[in-house]
Amino acid sequence: MEHIDFALVNWSRAQFALTAMVHWLFVPLTLGLAFILAFMETMYYKTRDPEWKTITKFWMKLFGINFAIGVATGIILEFEFGTNWSNYSWFVGDIFGAPLAIEGIMAFFLESTFIAVMFFGWNKVSPRFHLIATWLTAVGANLSALWILVANAWMQNPQGMRFNPDTARNEMVNFWDVLLSETAANKFIHTTTSGFVLASVFVIGISAWFLLKKRHQLLARRSMIVAGTFGVIASVILIGSGDTSSRELSRIQPMKFAAMEAHLDGGSDVPLIAIGVLGPNTSQPITPDTQEDMIFKIEVPALLSLMTHGDRTTYIPGIKDLLYGNKAQGVMPAVEKIKLGYEAQQTLRAYKDAQQAGDTLQALQLRSRFEDPAWMQSTFKYFGYGAYYDENPEVLKQNITRLVPNISMTFYAFHIMVGLGFWFLMLFALVLWFIYRQQIDRTRWLLWAAVWTIPLAYLASESGWVVAEVGRQPWVIQDLMSTMTAVSHIDTTSVMITFWLFAITFAALVTAEIRIMLKQIKNGPNDGGH
Repeated sequence: MEHIDFALVNWSRAQFALTAMVHWLFVPLTLGLAFILAFMETMYYKTRDPEWKTITKFWMKLFGINFAIGVATGIILEFEFGTNWSNYSWFVGDIFGAPLAIEGIMAFFLESTFIAVMFFGWNKVSPRFHLIATWLTAVGANLSALWILVANAWMQNPQGMRFNPDTARNEMVNFWDVLLSETAANKFIHTTTSGFVLASVFVIGISAWFLLKKRHQLLARRSMIVAGTFGVIASVILIGSGDTSSRELSRIQPMKFAAMEAHLDGGSDVPLIAIGVLGPNTSQPITPDTQEDMIFKIEVPALLSLMTHGDRTTYIPGIKDLLYGNKAQGVMPAVEKIKLGYEAQQTLRAYKDAQQAGDTLQALQLRSRFEDPAWMQSTFKYFGYGAYYDENPEVLKQNITRLVPNISMTFYAFHIMVGLGFWFLMLFALVLWFIYRQQIDRTRWLLWAAVWTIPLAYLASESGWVVAEVGRQPWVIQDLMSTMTAVSHIDTTSVMITFWLFAITFAALVTAEIRIMLKQIKNGPNDGGH
């Protein structure tokens, strides 16, 4: 294992995580609120009731504020691939760059074009064209998310590509395998519906505040009906896609799946932990002697096995199985993967050396391995593990423990996300029920709960990305490239300085966003309302 500046790796990760998490404060609201606006304007178009126009324009102002700052943070995020993660960009640029290019050329331009009509075209275009522009803005926003999520899904489950030993790059060979993979479909559905849920909570929470203050009550009730209905539908899809995603994770990212449940020891008939508090063992390097450590837990017997495989007797490998192997269950130990990955890397080095030495025969023999599907599947698929190889057995043993993500962070983020997801569904159902009973104004406990659920929706949304990204560490591309080899070789101090500069800038942006939002909410709609 070559010398790695882990300070550089950690600061680069921290900077990217900061930028991504701040950016994600704005994206989900954009995804969901755009469709809610389209539904509201559709009601105005059908009924010609001016109150629906007032409602639409009010929520449109909040959408615009959020959209503008989201664009600014997204641009910074894309630049960081070149500045902080140049090795990654080189290794997969041909694949990763294609969806991002399509996002910019097609989806973002579509969204940007029609958002101008949506905001400024009320009295300049026909009602029908304005409605179409609003719907196309919503479609464009979610198409933009599609291409970014396709790129991220490929990092979680790389496919549709071949490795070119001449350039040491992965190249796309089947665009449709990348776009239509099960991972991409699950990630797109789950992520966008989480945005729909967040936007629904946002609209219901602000509407609840209006009812508590006895202001704009017709706007509040109608907004609650639209957002509550949208939220219930989105929540059901969100829960279903989450279940499908978990089953897929058990196959393609078993270490992440095990960390989500702090599942150290493999077994059959595995329970699902509904609520749990981890002990100190999970924060230590996992060794063959590490014991399961839960200070407190409430679990559902056999449910994890049933949810994952539909059969309680199916074996689910734990973290220790994945690190140290389980021959009886056909689980390969990490040390074998490391040796295979090192063999793949050495083959590439030998090929480059043969080319430079002019040994054409040797070069052709070595290149043939990269064209052999059996060798690629048995050996090259572990290419990234080679970065953890060391001839010293003690160092190699230590390196094996680096293949485990942060268990506590992954576990708690996952359970926060799931628990809050069910609460959101309950909130939507309760709001719709009391509106149907015409009692929503008298349920002050529910209205205050709706107001305070707004920050919980953001917490759940961010937790989902913590599970996705922290849970797959140490990989930037699953099994093919580790985070420590993807980082740019730049001065650590420069990354530290830019981290704090970004932190200050983002704090100012978020503060400005919240203050402007609160001012607009306090002012309410400008053109009437009851």
